[in-house]
Amino acid sequence: MDPGVQRRALEAVRAVATTNGLDFEQASVVSSGSNVLVHLRPAPVVARVMTGTVVLHEDSERWLKREVSVLEFLAPSGLAVAPSPVIAPGPYEHDGLWMTFVEWIEDVQKGRPPADAARVGKTLRTLHDELRAFDGELGTLSELRDDIERLHGLLSPGEVADADRLASLLARLDDAWDVLLELVLPAQALHGDASLGNVLHTPDRLIWNDFEDVFRGPVHWDIAGYVMSLKTRGADQAFVSEVLDHYGWYDERELAPFIAAHNVYDEIWQLYDQQRRAAVPPARATR
Repeated sequence: MDPGVQRRALEAVRAVATTNGLDFEQASVVSSGSNVLVHLRPAPVVARVMTGTVVLHEDSERWLKREVSVLEFLAPSGLAVAPSPVIAPGPYEHDGLWMTFVEWIEDVQKGRPPADAARVGKTLRTLHDELRAFDGELGTLSELRDDIERLHGLLSPGEVADADRLASLLARLDDAWDVLLELVLPAQALHGDASLGNVLHTPDRLIWNDFEDVFRGPVHWDIAGYVMSLKTRGADQAFVSEVLDHYGWYDERELAPFIAAHNVYDEIWQLYDQQRRAAVPPARATR
């Protein structure tokens, strides 16, 4: 992450928090990747500032309003991080940066994904069961495809991939979505980026985080992404099958077209992220 972007994010969070009367002593970056997360200590509040992922969305304010509405809907269930109880969750814009505020979760066990397949499978099923009743305005699978194409358009031939590879990626994107949009499947509110990386693991419970990509579509999308994240983290087929059993999903083959779509999306994002990082000047050494 560009240290200049981190500084801008910190300054923007401080400004918004102060303007809205939040009492805090220190603003500390707790994570810096696709977004910058800032804990406003000692208040139980985290600001999430859109930085890398802002390019995915044509209207950042609209996307973040959707996220907040879903978090407010889920708050009584305790399944997801809740909107901040001490400052309105937003979204807010300052110095060109968009942000939201959510509760700070204590005792998150970083780097230790849950090893209980039953918990892992049931937490996604429970989330989907709860989200089924959400009837607010959300994007669609077709809009997601448009966002990915917009991201692809930001890739420059020669920097991280040649023109032939970029053309091939766009063709794969078209092919994958042609298949998905022909399927006749029930649609509902989804997490949108369901992976173990977006599940906070505490001693007491699993908590869903980062609903920035929430949209309405078939549950297959979330399940496919979940399975891919399990395998990326080294889960063997027996563990994946057990997770799916506890979700209540019995034919992994049905996920194939959604995994293909995830794969091309992930490849485009990885290339964009490499290009973005290559453009960041190295931080100057300090004494």
